[in-house]
Amino acid sequence: MTKHIMYLQCSRCGKKYYYDEKPITCVNNDLGRLDIVYDYEALKEFYTRDYVTKKPLINQWKYFDLLPPTKEENIVTLGEGATPLIRANRLAEKLGIRKLWLKDETRNPTASFKDRGMSVSVSVAKEFGFKRATTASSGNAAAALAAYAAKAGMEVYAFVIEQAGYGKIAQLLFYGARVFKVRGLGREDPTVKLMKLTYEKFGFYPSPSFGPFNPYQIEGPKAISYEIVEQMNWEVPDWVFVPVGAASLLTGVWKGFRDYRELGLIDRMPHLFAVQSKGNPPFVRAFKESQDPHNIKPWDKPHTIAWGLEDPYPWDGDAGIMALRTTNGDAEEVSDDLILKAMKWLAQYEGIFAEPSGAAGLAGLMVALEDGRVGRDDEVVVLVTGHGLKDPDIVKETAGDAPIINPDLNEFKEVLGKRYGIQL
Repeated sequence: MTKHIMYLQCSRCGKKYYYDEKPITCVNNDLGRLDIVYDYEALKEFYTRDYVTKKPLINQWKYFDLLPPTKEENIVTLGEGATPLIRANRLAEKLGIRKLWLKDETRNPTASFKDRGMSVSVSVAKEFGFKRATTASSGNAAAALAAYAAKAGMEVYAFVIEQAGYGKIAQLLFYGARVFKVRGLGREDPTVKLMKLTYEKFGFYPSPSFGPFNPYQIEGPKAISYEIVEQMNWEVPDWVFVPVGAASLLTGVWKGFRDYRELGLIDRMPHLFAVQSKGNPPFVRAFKESQDPHNIKPWDKPHTIAWGLEDPYPWDGDAGIMALRTTNGDAEEVSDDLILKAMKWLAQYEGIFAEPSGAAGLAGLMVALEDGRVGRDDEVVVLVTGHGLKDPDIVKETAGDAPIINPDLNEFKEVLGKRYGIQL
């Protein structure tokens, strides 16, 4: 046993691995995720509320005991985590809900929650001795990987979908990644195909943001749940709304709450609510139709403004569905128009600028409140997962541009009326 990691176990075939063996993917090549099993009994001896509270919340490595790697000197950090949990009073009033919180993951170093997982992933890659990494991504995960790899002195080969926003491409290029936009997004994700070919052929460390090809990054988002519990003074909200692409974030958030329940730090789990776009809802459909969690039907033609949620196949869908079932959770698909509305409301009522995939959770809450699936008196946390500047093209298309005027007061008043509908 290493640290408090007992072993890793394939989610499909059940084969066990030990961390010292440096496992990444299951040798049976069955696309099973190697889930990390911790020794909760040993952790209970010291991991108490008091133990946690005494440590300052500076970054997610406050929770090192529940994360790989095994040696602190191998941690690669840029200060990720410790994001604010914001009481959203104006937005709650607009929605007609008693208590609403926003977990603002846009505050992470590369402006998305992916930093949490990639900090863990690159730390493990360093501990395992890798010098080169490869990834498949819609943009955010690759940008995060490139940033942490730059910090660690590793090379990155990034395959991103052709539709990836330039804000993400720019980040990647400046971090020094070798970036390739790949054509052909459909039932099979072409970026995953190339990532798999390169790590098999050249021995690169696979570091996407989903479990079957990288079991370690999925541990990073667990800290979101740890932080929520701590920031709510050891209380648990009624609902947590989570945007879903590959279902890795949903899986990580579920694992985090489960860790704390197993350790006796909380006595119940929140209901988890998964949200996808109508343009690519394979996970939501699988949940509603009770599909086999290990054989979820891919989405033929993903098309949504929420590019961060365009995974045609939810790689961690098996764990995601278990997360919803075991927490009496729910799932819904939302329109692109509603996602845009959620973006505007986050910005106008709470001052948080989110990209489309980052605002999808709020869009899901809007539907759930309308349908009566979430009560107006419930306490709700919505994860806001990525910054609006990640997708400047979508923002410009939606918000338009600012008018250009001469330094003339009459012209100002005229254009103010035409562009903004305000008369002075």
